[in-house]
Amino acid sequence: MSERPELTIETDASAFRNFYYLKEELVQFCRDNGLPTSGSKQELTERIANFLETGKVLNVTLQRKTSATVGDITESTVIEANIVCSEKHRAFFKDRIGKSFSFNVAFQKWLKNSAGKTYADAIQAYYQILEDKKKGRTVIDKQFEYNTYIRDFFADNQGKSLDDAIKCWKYKKSLAGHNRYEKSDLIALE
Repeated sequence: MSERPELTIETDASAFRNFYYLKEELVQFCRDNGLPTSGSKQELTERIANFLETGKVLNVTLQRKTSATVGDITESTVIEANIVCSEKHRAFFKDRIGKSFSFNVAFQKWLKNSAGKTYADAIQAYYQILEDKKKGRTVIDKQFEYNTYIRDFFADNQGKSLDDAIKCWKYKKSLAGHNRYEKSDLIALE
């Protein structure tokens, strides 16, 4: 098995893509080499891989999100396109749902994909999201590989500690390839 290469301008792009790097490492590489540092981990990874392959710096165009101005919100109000979860929205939902309301990731995604539906639909969706979360596994987005790994580790290893899970995670991310949990990762505990 090959070791994770240090991220330098000499790193092969395909080797770079095969290993796990923290976002902080990617940002530092960008700073050191004059690449834009904005964006998600996935965007930084693509930018760096392109740089390693071609030597060219991709320009980043910042897109301003424009949100519609929101008047009074009622349950029959239509959810606007490009919704921004503002304090006005938070106050509305806390008033209707209760003090326990929070803008969780799943609910924010639902809102952003539901322009044209009503805020009454949003309230129903919020309760459904909470119910789904109680019943089983929620989907963890790709950029949260660590969270997914730890959850899957514990699902397969009842009684193991978080320290055990972290040792296995560190072992896994030092290997080339994917970062999903596998039973063979337990070798790190021996």
